[in-house]
Amino acid sequence: MYKEGIAISTTSQAAATHHSVGQRIRGYIALTKPRVLELLLVSTVPVMFLAERGMPDIWLVVATVIGGAMSASSAASFNMYLDRDIDVHMKRTENRPLVTGEVSPRGALVFSWVLAVASTVWLLLTTNWLTATLSVVAIFFYVVIYTMILKRRTEQNIVWGGIAGCFPVLIGWSAVTGSLDWPPFVLFTLVFLWTPPHYWPLSMKYKDDYDDVDVPMLGVTRSASQVGLQVILYAWATVACSLLLVPVAHMGLVYTVSALVFGGWFIYESHRLYNRAVHGGEARPMRVFHASITYLTLIFLAVAVDPLLPF
Repeated sequence: MYKEGIAISTTSQAAATHHSVGQRIRGYIALTKPRVLELLLVSTVPVMFLAERGMPDIWLVVATVIGGAMSASSAASFNMYLDRDIDVHMKRTENRPLVTGEVSPRGALVFSWVLAVASTVWLLLTTNWLTATLSVVAIFFYVVIYTMILKRRTEQNIVWGGIAGCFPVLIGWSAVTGSLDWPPFVLFTLVFLWTPPHYWPLSMKYKDDYDDVDVPMLGVTRSASQVGLQVILYAWATVACSLLLVPVAHMGLVYTVSALVFGGWFIYESHRLYNRAVHGGEARPMRVFHASITYLTLIFLAVAVDPLLPF
């Protein structure tokens, strides 16, 4: 188990190491978690096409993407600042900029606040008050509810903390319409249900890491077969929710077929994980992790393309 005092001392020693300007710049970029950022934007832009029922205003899309990127980057940076004491003890996070010293804790905190304020002001000026408010709530949920309250206290951390990752669909819709409706809430629920079967396989892969720092991810507190069963249940619920969008948003053939085909594949991969775990084989959880990313990307691509077609 780790000791917080040792973690802070180790981080301080790393911070004292000299780094070039290029390394520091790369460190600040890393604070934004670019891969997570890409996934969040994937669920923002397609919803704007759906809200417009066609091609949305390009400037509005650009403005929303910029504001959403700054908002998500702020939340990610706050998360790394708050988790720096455990990141130093985990193999998955040992190269993060606050661990290596490429960015100082003070620098990360200032960077986080600057992005939070800038994203709010930007969205307020370029979109509307509802979009800016949703952005603030998303940051608050990820930083306070998930990182500060849930993550180190309950195995259900990613279930409820994952709500923060659902806000981009609301942000995309509200940026176009200035209001909210049932279709974005269906997609909000889809992302909510998708998050556990996306992240729990990762917690299986890095089970020892989370166990060493006392973070009760489901992969730590439950057996592989139990986690696999939960992944199956949430995968089925995710696909069922995706089909609910067909009548609610009057989706066409492209989306309907995509939801069935890609959803079936996602469920299949989830069952493979469970079957391997039950029979004592190598679970290969990262296969489901990567499949979940591909699934969500393809589903939202279908959300964007469907309104552009006459069928």
